[in-house]
Amino acid sequence: MTLTNATILVLGGSSGIGFGVAEAALAAGATVTIASRSPEKVERALGRLGGATEGVSLDTGDAAALERFFAARPAFDHVFCSAAKTKVAAVRELPLEDAYASFDSKFWGAYRLARAARIREGGSLTFTSGFLSIRPKAGAAIQGAINAGLEGLTRGLALEFAPVRVNCVSPGLVMTEMYDGLAGDGRKAMFDGAAQRLPVGLVGAPEHIAIQALAFMTNSYMTGATVFVDGGGALI
Repeated sequence: MTLTNATILVLGGSSGIGFGVAEAALAAGATVTIASRSPEKVERALGRLGGATEGVSLDTGDAAALERFFAARPAFDHVFCSAAKTKVAAVRELPLEDAYASFDSKFWGAYRLARAARIREGGSLTFTSGFLSIRPKAGAAIQGAINAGLEGLTRGLALEFAPVRVNCVSPGLVMTEMYDGLAGDGRKAMFDGAAQRLPVGLVGAPEHIAIQALAFMTNSYMTGATVFVDGGGALI
């Protein structure tokens, strides 16, 4: 139950939750490779991370590139994926092409990754879903469906891929760069309002999700599990 000298690949590791997981894994003694679609974001993240870190430009939308990447490297000990780009709106308002693209990025991106990934026996693959899978929200049916699909995929792969372990972390609202586009007062108001509603009285940070991600990696008795790290958001 240690990550000392473990090799970890973090898809989506240049920002947000993925960056938090990469940072925590480095602190735990792992050798980390971060991957993102944007070479510029990868370079900036590497400058912030330091340590035993490598960065690569990799897109989960490109099945052939994923196959080439894993074929050229030794098997990883653990693979974590938070890479996704989705659009959320009411079903009758979201253009079908955006709905298809959202599924393709988050669900099929994870599926393509799972097909290509080379992970040593006893290692782990971890996906990132979201608590809307069990706590529906008007105007976000597409996101809830994608997340529920990922959690179902997790359970099936846990059986197919054994002894590689497959799990899923399901966050609630997390303060990441994703919300930087909101005006300062609007962003603060959203986070303050959420903190008041949540039973824990605060909004999540990437490091909260990273704690569970590392638990999946180090706990050899966990597979097929989805753990909600949502501040109690699914309860309200």
